[in-house]
Amino acid sequence: MPSEPLSSAMEYGLEHARNLLAGKQILTLTGAGISTDSGIPDYRGAGRVPRHPLTFDDFMGSKQNQARYWARSYVGWSRVERAQPNPGHQALAAAEAAGRVFSIITQNVDGLHQKAGSKKVLELHGRLDRVLCTGCGDILSRPELDARIASLNPEVNRFQDVEFTPDGDAEVEVGKNFRVPDCGFCGAHYKPDVVFFGEQVPLTRVETAEQLIGQAEGLLVAGTSLTVNSGLRLVKRAQKRGIPIVIVNQGDTKADLIANVKLSASTSNLLGAILND
Repeated sequence: MPSEPLSSAMEYGLEHARNLLAGKQILTLTGAGISTDSGIPDYRGAGRVPRHPLTFDDFMGSKQNQARYWARSYVGWSRVERAQPNPGHQALAAAEAAGRVFSIITQNVDGLHQKAGSKKVLELHGRLDRVLCTGCGDILSRPELDARIASLNPEVNRFQDVEFTPDGDAEVEVGKNFRVPDCGFCGAHYKPDVVFFGEQVPLTRVETAEQLIGQAEGLLVAGTSLTVNSGLRLVKRAQKRGIPIVIVNQGDTKADLIANVKLSASTSNLLGAILND
């Protein structure tokens, strides 16, 4: 049951959503809004100042921008790393274990679905706990990179209490002397294993996501405004297939007019009620 009282209109919408998805193999598409109750803010939530995140071209084309990114991320990632799943993540993991949710496509890079116990997760935009060399393709874990950053910049405090974002970018001042480690094999620079703004989602992930839409009997969208086209395209593909679409998100989304049910509410409060038979 929801943890907070619902209006009669919300109760009606909840029951309609449950009926639409009952007995169906459900695919879930999630965004930053599902992680806000874990202490990770979204980009467009109420009261947040609009930001312009670093783009792929800006990151790849400037050593200064790379240093700025890693300095800020060195602080911000510590907060993401410590975050724990909330009832929304847990409800999806339980529904997967019960055979109701057959897969999750997430636009998030925080790894919280896996922490909650979900096994079948397609990370459309990658994940923050992996780092890639842009030269030879070597992969290392985020703790490995952070240890190298710490040895080069012992004066930087990772655990500052500052504002940060879903991609681990913290609002900190970056000193001119901040040093960024290069790849120990080829000397090229590192990049987080995430899709930057302005960067294309890898084709294999796009194809896998489209295949999952093709297998779904119902689509549950949770915690995303669908502002990013990679997610909106999938919802439109589900619409073309004629399967039911249920959206749970606090605030408007770009697919409200094509959803069968739109519930403007916390994912933590409603996902368990929708998915619990």
